[in-house]
Amino acid sequence: MLKNAVLIPVSLTLFKTAFFRNFLPKTLAAIAMALPAAAGAQLTGPQAALPTTQLSAGIHIIRAEVANTEATRRDGLMFRKELPGNDGMLFVFEQPDVQCFWMRNTLLPLSIAFIADDGTIVNIEDMAPQTEDPHCAKKPVRYALEMAQGWFEQHGIKAGKKLDGLP
Repeated sequence: MLKNAVLIPVSLTLFKTAFFRNFLPKTLAAIAMALPAAAGAQLTGPQAALPTTQLSAGIHIIRAEVANTEATRRDGLMFRKELPGNDGMLFVFEQPDVQCFWMRNTLLPLSIAFIADDGTIVNIEDMAPQTEDPHCAKKPVRYALEMAQGWFEQHGIKAGKKLDGLP
């Protein structure tokens, strides 16, 4: 019995030594290597305001920030706490594709219109805040416009309507 009582503290000491010398440094190194990737993704606050363009949907004027790089499209409206009036964000892609969006770190409920090259709205989707549910265009598009949730419906704008002023 005494033999086992001595072995347990020795075993614990060996385990702690092995853990702190081998496992912990490797774990910390892996975390440190992941930090640059995480630093590239904005995690704590909204991106600075982007250049804007003016779009029109019939008589309705939209002031849209233009997200036209991978970084600005990735951050989008994350962490924004308000999206007043006729303000929105226009996502511009290099070529048409079936674009999909989610709402990770997005605090506001939004509606998104997927828009073809000629300005025709393909489909409109409502998106709940802080979710990872995908919302996708029904066919390849080059543009997507996010507005406060319900904005399109409140202004009578549906799929098939055309927007003017796209870059």
